[in-house]
Amino acid sequence: MDQTQNTTAGNTLRQDAGADRERLLSHLREAVSDAEQWLNSAAKDAPADIEQAKKQFQEAIAGAKTDLLKLEDTMLARGKLAYKAADAYIQESPWVGVGIAAAAGLALGYLIGRD
Repeated sequence: MDQTQNTTAGNTLRQDAGADRERLLSHLREAVSDAEQWLNSAAKDAPADIEQAKKQFQEAIAGAKTDLLKLEDTMLARGKLAYKAADAYIQESPWVGVGIAAAAGLALGYLIGRD
């Protein structure tokens, strides 16, 4: 995969993640709103109304779960794409990877060795 395809795929995943995140937040807001309505109606409404509110709340929760799973899939895909890009970069420039690892090791050694 060349750099242009990586960039295009990354942008698409970023847009998908943003849309999934917004959809998830929307479902969670609906679920909270439905829960508040359900609690308010529990004290004063008939049992049939309570069952209807409960069903709507369960549907909102199910929608939020679905969106959360989609967001998880998108994030996993982004992680795999980042891994592939990093792996390709290290394959092309192995000494840069060695230098980064050495610098990270020195920094970690300094932090651990401090009193």
